[in-house]
This record gives sequence, C-alpha cells and structure tokens, in this order.
Amino acid sequence: MRRAHGVRATLVELAKPFVEDGHVAAWVGVGGPGAGPGGSDAWVQVGLSGFPDGSSRVYFEVTHPGADPVYTEVAPTVATGTRHDVAALEIAARPNWWRLWVDGAAVSPPLHLPASSGRWNPIATAETWDGGKKVCNRFAYRFEHVSVAVRHGGSWTPVVVGSVFRDRGYRVVRGPGSAFVADAVG
Repeated sequence: MRRAHGVRATLVELAKPFVEDGHVAAWVGVGGPGAGPGGSDAWVQVGLSGFPDGSSRVYFEVTHPGADPVYTEVAPTVATGTRHDVAALEIAARPNWWRLWVDGAAVSPPLHLPASSGRWNPIATAETWDGGKKVCNRFAYRFEHVSVAVRHGGSWTPVVVGSVFRDRGYRVVRGPGSAFVADAVG
C-alpha cells in the first residue's frame, strides 16, 4: 500500500444486505484509528451502508482528531444494483483539506484534517459491525474502477493492491483490473 491524496471507486450493492444488528457498509476513504496527530483517530470515508430495517443509504463519515465520528446521510435509499461513484479527495492547492464526492458532486464541505497530506493510505473495503451482539450480518458489494490520487485534486491511477484482509465467513474475489467483490460466504 502506498500513501495517496485520495481514493475513488464505483460501488454496487449486489444483493439486499441482511443485518441482524449493527450495520454493514462498503466504502472508500483515508486515515483510520491512530492515523491522526499524536496517534489520535482521524479519517474520512464515503460509501454505502445497510441497516436492520432493510434500508441501504449513501453516506459519508468524518472523524476529526480528538472527536467522535460524525455520520452524514447523503441519500436515504439505495436501489440494489445501482452504481454510485464515490471519492475521498484532498483539495488541490489546500494540503490537509479533504472533500467527499458522490456521483460527481461534492457532498461534504471542505474538511480540515491536520497532518494528513501525503501521509494516509487509501482504503477500499466492506465491513460489518454487529452492534456488540453475536450475529452474522450479510452483504454483497462490488467495487469497480478503484483508483488512487497521486496528487492533490486528482491525477488518478488504478490501485495497486497492497493487502487484502478478511474475517472468517466473508470473502474477497478479485475481478479484472482493480475490481473486486466482497461478500458473505454461504
């Protein structure tokens, strides 16, 4: 994995998620736990999320150093099979300032994340959170055209996969180029 100034992908919900508790999600972003100044948590991410009520949404999440994550809904419904282009991109000529994009439109204000410029690895992932209970949430997401920005404001290049990690019960199936499917097994 290499550091980048942004990450983007086309996300597709392949099947309606089954969420017993918590949530599932497919997203791209930068930063993470311990990635901020002084080891603080800091990140930006944008993608699709699914919930126990059967709904799926387009969202973004921002965690500023020393603060709790803030989840913002962009679209209240996602139709299974529809494509959504999502991106987290550092703003040209403004190091450490980020913006989140969905389907070609900015969905966040400029977001200042200190000490982030050129320091964070890009992430394209699917996740499940069980709400603190032992449950088996299920999802199926396709990631297409995954690419990273090698400069502020763009200059996109296809991603070079650095590492793939998966939990028991889930799989990642690589497709052509930078595409992959992440889903529950069985």
